[in-house]
Amino acid sequence: MVLILLILLAYIVYRLGLKVMVSFSRPVPKPPPPGELRRVRLEYRCSLCGTEMRLTRAPLEDPEPPRCCMEPMELVSAPER
Repeated sequence: MVLILLILLAYIVYRLGLKVMVSFSRPVPKPPPPGELRRVRLEYRCSLCGTEMRLTRAPLEDPEPPRCCMEPMELVSAPER
């Protein structure tokens, strides 16, 4: 009985390991075409909890602020244009 359980456990570990190794062999998806995302450097802070966030890429040059605690975050710093 113990031998059957050990063989079953070894088979399960083998199958899981095989799935992990196959997932590593998949190619990385292609990056988006140039011009689709723009480089920005905007820093935001949540006025309720104090979480800070830096936005480095966005589809627009002036994107809408991210949300935290169900409220839009405040813009702390933006580069001069």
